[in-house]
Amino acid sequence: MKSFDIYITLILIIKICFAFFGISHLYLKYIHKEDTDIDIKVLYLKNIFQFIFILLMSCLLIYLFNPLIDKNTMIDQETKMLLYLFGVILIITAKWELFFEEPYWFKGIQQVLN
Repeated sequence: MKSFDIYITLILIIKICFAFFGISHLYLKYIHKEDTDIDIKVLYLKNIFQFIFILLMSCLLIYLFNPLIDKNTMIDQETKMLLYLFGVILIITAKWELFFEEPYWFKGIQQVLN
């Protein structure tokens, strides 16, 4: 097996672990066991696997789209799926409250206009 295939497999395993701990956290929240010791550990592991996934996917993007190396890289189906999931994860985990909170500059404009 090529090292690229091993790397893709490692990313898939990390993604599965991230999904497992994410679902475990949702289950603990559903049965009202949030903020318990087990939930804190599950949430910690979910965050660790999320960080590792983002780090590995960032390295994959650097490898695939490196402009200094002249090569034709074929992106196979697994890599396409990982790039798609990476985009979905980034959208879901974005700090949406920063965007939807009323910005400070907008409050200033409202005060001037009122």
